[in-house]
Amino acid sequence: MSFRIGFGVDFHQLVTGRELWIGGVNVPHIKGALGHSDADVLLHAICDAMLGAACLGDIGVHFPDTSPEFKNIDSKILLKKSFDLVSAAGYRIVNIDSTLCLELPKVKPYVQQMQETIAAILSVKVSDVSIKATTTEKMGFIGREEGLAAYATILLENV
Repeated sequence: MSFRIGFGVDFHQLVTGRELWIGGVNVPHIKGALGHSDADVLLHAICDAMLGAACLGDIGVHFPDTSPEFKNIDSKILLKKSFDLVSAAGYRIVNIDSTLCLELPKVKPYVQQMQETIAAILSVKVSDVSIKATTTEKMGFIGREEGLAAYATILLENV
């Protein structure tokens, strides 16, 4: 058996007038993430980590932000499609470790729901999906609440 590690990162601006979707969960906040899709920064980072580990390119290759097909799409659909590509290439997910970077809102109350949502889509146990959160201590665009970021690492096993 062989293993592959993938790393993904994503950033989105925060703006008024949009919903904030993180990890497949609508998190109440006065701002939401700006993007072609629903701009779910965590799911996008996981997609990139998964696709990268399998050497299948990145989310932009498979779901370009220039395509009307993906305008305002639910990122849970993108996650499932990415998973299907990785599964078809002969891999299964061992585990995911991720970190959210944002000042507000505090996401701790939503982490369990995010883990459950992601685990269900990716056919893994909830305990295989780690989600942590941190701030930038008020520094930079994240600290000024102009945007948010997510980082994800994934371990795939060739089956």
